[in-house]
Amino acid sequence: MRDRIRAVFSSLLYFLLRRLLGMLSCKDSAAEQVRLESLILRHEVAILRRQVKRPVYRMHDRALLAAASRMLPRECWSVFLVRPETIMRWHRRLVAHKWTRSHRRPGRPALDPDIRRLILRMAKENPRWGYVRIKGELQGLGIFVSATAIAMLLRSHGIGPAPRRGPTWSQFLRAQASGVIACDFFTVETALLKTLYVLFFIEIGSRRVRVSVSTGNPDSVFVTQQARNLAMSLSDEGAITKVLIRDRDAKFSRSFDDVLASEGVRVIRTPIRAPNANAFAERWVETARADCLDWTLILGPRHLDRVLRTYVEHYNQKRPHRGLQLLAPESAVPAAGLGVVPHVRRRDLLGGLIHEYEVAA
Repeated sequence: MRDRIRAVFSSLLYFLLRRLLGMLSCKDSAAEQVRLESLILRHEVAILRRQVKRPVYRMHDRALLAAASRMLPRECWSVFLVRPETIMRWHRRLVAHKWTRSHRRPGRPALDPDIRRLILRMAKENPRWGYVRIKGELQGLGIFVSATAIAMLLRSHGIGPAPRRGPTWSQFLRAQASGVIACDFFTVETALLKTLYVLFFIEIGSRRVRVSVSTGNPDSVFVTQQARNLAMSLSDEGAITKVLIRDRDAKFSRSFDDVLASEGVRVIRTPIRAPNANAFAERWVETARADCLDWTLILGPRHLDRVLRTYVEHYNQKRPHRGLQLLAPESAVPAAGLGVVPHVRRRDLLGGLIHEYEVAA
């Protein structure tokens, strides 16, 4: 019963409100319409005040409200959502901004991003260059930067002074790789379970591989003759070899070391039971087995020599190598890019076990 009485009473109040608004709007006067519109806007402002505790004003909103407040007396400032003190503070801030002149931040001007990248590139590519040397190189390029700015930039990126900046391990090994050869033996079991031994040499710098003939008895005479063959091959090519790395296998006799020493090659033996010390040779054995030997049934020494000769030629001339930017050991420069897909021809090696691809003429 109470709900019904409340509903009737609400309907009566709504009817009276409509009649009152109708009496105000019946007059065709622009002033009356503006007054009604102002009433509606004020009521909407009251609704927003109840719902929004702290509205967010943008810069142009603050400027408009501050300017409008100067046109109204203080008694009418209650129409604003903010307090009078806030409006006055906005106005003072606008006045201060009007009379404030632009000025740059104190200190040195910031370096151009391209110059920063160039300085960091020079420091990383030339670890022995100091701040003054980098300044001189930049000056030669027409770029003028103080040594202090260079030092602060390098220090902020964790790059110390020149005497403390040494090459990385990859740079050190790459610089020492030229003139270093590693060698080792690996075994292959034939179809009749006969063990064959193969001696190979790998150039650390170019990853080029040389393989000897296989043998079932790798005695001192065999390894000494392979050392002579290596020395003659290097002499004919004009290659300079300073160091040869080998393990402590008893198959490497003293005469093997003497032949290499006579050619000015220093023989370094790896520690006992340390295959990682001869990692390049061990990795090539794994590659040869994964690509070829584990998928071929060897019948005898001649068969093994023919298979290894074919595979080593493919490895040196065609097989991409990660350490050489996906180039083959005997490839000088990468192939030029083609705008269209050319006609590609496939060449099968070892009965189709290995495929080589080349552009057809």
